[in-house]
Amino acid sequence: MNQHKSHRILFVCLGNICRSPAAEAVFKAKAKLQGIDVFVDSAGTSAWHQGEKADSRMRQAAAARGYQITSFSRPFNRNDFQNFDLIVAMDDLNFDDLKEKALTSEEDQKIVRMRDFLRHHRSDHIPDPYYGGADGFNLVIDLLEDASEGLLKVITSPARDSVQ
Repeated sequence: MNQHKSHRILFVCLGNICRSPAAEAVFKAKAKLQGIDVFVDSAGTSAWHQGEKADSRMRQAAAARGYQITSFSRPFNRNDFQNFDLIVAMDDLNFDDLKEKALTSEEDQKIVRMRDFLRHHRSDHIPDPYYGGADGFNLVIDLLEDASEGLLKVITSPARDSVQ
């Protein structure tokens, strides 16, 4: 992938009300600052919150860092494999759920973990802050900022053709 190509990236968590909409907002803002052409969206592996705004605590934590979360929850669907170049899971459960939906090796290869792009933080997943306090939401933003920078570096690297 190179920086002259438009990149279509989908971030996925369970309910699409905390982590993945925050990842969408953070990544989009960081790409814009670097002048990188991206189309970014988010989805959930479940439809529990379909049509809802992101959790107010997540929107507040993001806004405190200058990010605006404006998306509405939607479930992941089969068309997402054709509509996106990269499908980024927030944790292993999301990753495994997405892998089960992949019907071809091409679809399977589009699925990656957000944690794999962390450069400065150490975590084996992006934790779900839903049942925790404000610290959990702030930690998620920290991790997403770090991983977004790592992902941007990978997709704009002339030496890499993929993120695999």
